Amino acid sequence: NKRKKKSHSISSIFCCIIKHHHNFEEMGEMTSFQLGVVGALFLSVASSVSIVICNKALMSNLGFPFATTLTSWHLMVTYCTLHVALKFNFFENKPIDIKTVMLFGILNGVSIGFLNLSLGFNSIGFYQMTKLAIIPFTVLVETLFLKKQFSQNIKFALFILLIGVGIASITDLQLNFVGTILSLLAIVTTCVGQILTNTIQKRLNISSTQLLYQSAPFQAAILFVSGPVVDQFLTKQSVFAYKYSPIVVGFIVLSCLIAVSVNFSTFLVIGKTSPVTYQVLGHLKTCLVLGFGYTLLHDPFTSRNIVGILVAIIGMGLYSYFCVHETKRKQVGDHSSIAQVKEKDTTAPLLAGKNGQVKENNSLV
Repeated sequence: NKRKKKSHSISSIFCCIIKHHHNFEEMGEMTSFQLGVVGALFLSVASSVSIVICNKALMSNLGFPFATTLTSWHLMVTYCTLHVALKFNFFENKPIDIKTVMLFGILNGVSIGFLNLSLGFNSIGFYQMTKLAIIPFTVLVETLFLKKQFSQNIKFALFILLIGVGIASITDLQLNFVGTILSLLAIVTTCVGQILTNTIQKRLNISSTQLLYQSAPFQAAILFVSGPVVDQFLTKQSVFAYKYSPIVVGFIVLSCLIAVSVNFSTFLVIGKTSPVTYQVLGHLKTCLVLGFGYTLLHDPFTSRNIVGILVAIIGMGLYSYFCVHETKRKQVGDHSSIAQVKEKDTTAPLLAGKNGQVKENNSLV
C-alpha cells in the first residue's frame, strides 16, 4: 500500500509539473501574441498618420489631386516590394484559390473607389458620417451572419467613441441622392472586405503578408484602370496631362514607400484583431491627424475639436479596457477547461484499479 501511495504521489507530482509547463508555454505564446498585436497597432498608426500628412502636402500644397490613381500606384509598389521580399525568402508564399483572391482583391479595390467617389459627391461632414457608419454596420453584419457576440460594455464604448469622433470631425451635413447611394456602397464594400480579410486569414491559416501579396495585383489592376477615370470625373483634370515637377515626384515616391507599411499593417491588424478594432484604430488616426494638422500644418482648431477628441479618447480607452478584460476572462475559462480535460485524461489511467475503476487519491499536490 505504501508503494502504491508513493507511486501515486510521484505520478500526481509529474502530472502537475507537466500541467504547469504547458501553462507557462501558453503564457509565453500569449505574451508574444500580445506584443505582436501592440507592434501591429503602433505600425498601423504611425504609417497611416505619416501617409496622411504626406498626401495632404502632395494634394493641398503641391496641387496633385489624383487620389485614386495614387492608391493604385501604392498597391503596385506594395506588390513589387513583397515580390522582392519573397525572392529573398523573407516569407513563404502559400497558394490560395485564384477565385477567392481575385474576388477579394477586386472587392477591396472597388471599396476604395467608392470611398473616393463618396468624398467627391458629398460634403466633408457626410463623408465623415460614412466612415463612422462602418463600425455599427460591421457589428451588425458580424452579429447576424457570423454569430459573433458583442457585450453591452463594448457597444457602449463604441457609442462613446463615435460620438466623440462625430463632434471632432463632422462640420456640415449636405445630403444628395447620388452621394448617399455611393456612401452606402462604400460602407457595404468596405465592411465586407475587412471582414473577409480577417476570415480568410484565419480559415485558410495564412499570414497577412501572404494574403496581401496575392491580392495586391488585383486591387492595383482595378484601381489602375478605373483610377484615372474616377479622378478626371472628380477633379476635371487628367493625370496624364499633369506636369510633374521633381518635388511632386519625390513626394509621390515617398507616399508609395509609406503605403507599403500602411497596406501591410492594415492586413496585419485585421488578421490579429478584428475589423471592428481596426475601425476603432482608424478613428484614433483621425484624432491624431487633426492634432498633427493643427500642430504642424496650422489647420484651424476649435474647442469643439478638442472636446470631440477627448470624448473619442475616452471611448477608445473604454473599448481597450473592456476588450482586454473580456479576453482575460475568456483565457481563464479556456485554461481551466483545458486543465480539467488534461487532468481527466492523465490521472484516470494512472489511478485506475484492476477493474478500471478510479480509486481515491489522498496524496497532496
